[in-house]
Amino acid sequence: MRLLEIVLLAVEALALVALAAPLPAPMRWLRLVAPLAPLVAGVQVAVERPRWQMVPAYVLSVLLLAAWLVQRTVVRGGPAGPGWIAWVAISLGALGLALSIALAVVFPVFRLPHPTGPHGIGTVTYHWVDAERSDVFSDDPAARREVMVQIWYPAVNDPSAPRVPYVRNAAILGPLARLVHAPTFVLRHLALVATEAVADAPVSTDEPSYPLLLFSHGRGGFRGHNTAQVQEMASHGYIVATIDHPGAAAGVEFPDGRVAPFDPRMYDPERVGHPPFLDRALRFLAEDVVFVLDRLTALSRAADGILAERLDLERVGIFGVSLGGAIGVEACHLDPRIGACLAMDVFVPADVLRSGLRQPLMLMTRDARTMQHEGWAQADIDETQTTVRAAFESTAGDRYLALVPGMFHGDFADLPFMTPVASRLGLSGSIAARRAHRIVTAYMLAFFDRYLKGRATTLLDGPSAEFPEVFIETRRP
Repeated sequence: MRLLEIVLLAVEALALVALAAPLPAPMRWLRLVAPLAPLVAGVQVAVERPRWQMVPAYVLSVLLLAAWLVQRTVVRGGPAGPGWIAWVAISLGALGLALSIALAVVFPVFRLPHPTGPHGIGTVTYHWVDAERSDVFSDDPAARREVMVQIWYPAVNDPSAPRVPYVRNAAILGPLARLVHAPTFVLRHLALVATEAVADAPVSTDEPSYPLLLFSHGRGGFRGHNTAQVQEMASHGYIVATIDHPGAAAGVEFPDGRVAPFDPRMYDPERVGHPPFLDRALRFLAEDVVFVLDRLTALSRAADGILAERLDLERVGIFGVSLGGAIGVEACHLDPRIGACLAMDVFVPADVLRSGLRQPLMLMTRDARTMQHEGWAQADIDETQTTVRAAFESTAGDRYLALVPGMFHGDFADLPFMTPVASRLGLSGSIAARRAHRIVTAYMLAFFDRYLKGRATTLLDGPSAEFPEVFIETRRP
């Protein structure tokens, strides 16, 4: 919980006890805490901004003021009401207090792991329109494809600069909440979570240019749901472009306020396997990646701008989780400019299996038993396990298959950081959130360092004493 939230709840607890207890005369001044509760609530809202988890506490602050006024005018010197009415009021007050504490703890304004690299992190966001492509997610044949891209890059470190939020408009994430069977408002507080990035910060001058990584999100996700990994890679000297895919994302907000919602054709809860539209849309979403790479090329070659001449377009990689991993593999299949591909916990598209990839490929997932424990349908388990194995066997370039038993699907993204009870809710596996993050980022960094920076690393070559949870297979022709 945040500091002023703790202060508010402490004031309310003290006020509730003071109003409920038959205090001796010298102690009755403690009841003056009750009218302070709405004032503290107002300060908390103004300074820290409100969140839905604290609504019971906000209501309780008003009720405490009302109870104090009643006590002052009706039952001076005694408890806040006669008989059972007083006890009902006290019980409801205690319930409201306990509810706010529980909600604030279960759905905190969390902090992501601090990046371990030497660089600070800057970020800038772009809205790009592809005039050459119509949008398959739109009913308007004249609509052109639009994407939002947030770029994270190594920056001059400035500890005092304000940090950008995890997501600016969390209201657009309602469909993502529904995918995990939660109310649509449950993710609204993500707008209060701060990242490590500073908007428009100067690019670090430690190197003349930096390798480029592209990131694609999962089905019904958003460009920020792997921010912990993105920040880690930026801190270690990579420029990372995270792509919002309108229609496949929970929601994408454009600069003029328009919101592209999640297309329900991408998800069919009654169907095992892929909805037919998803299969048709996959190549189109990979073309988003190709388009973004074109725009980044133009951005780097521009005469001015934060990133002018700072992207090393000879060293490009891509990573993604869930559907984003499949998009990344498909994009590698389409565009040879992408020199390395990391796909996490997802099937491999059929056209890639037919022709294989020439780029180095790393596939991270888990065993079938863990998927069964998570509750995956057997058909989805079979497809993931079979296609991942087939891709590992058929890819022409260097390839790696890393299995991490005990990790759930959400452990490959930021989901476990969003609530300390993720494992109890079935959203995270038996590996602790920070440990899972360390595993994924260590192998991600080793993979891209080897193929985009030419650095020697032994982590990919066999079992690791540092990460005994990981079973890795390597094929290097």
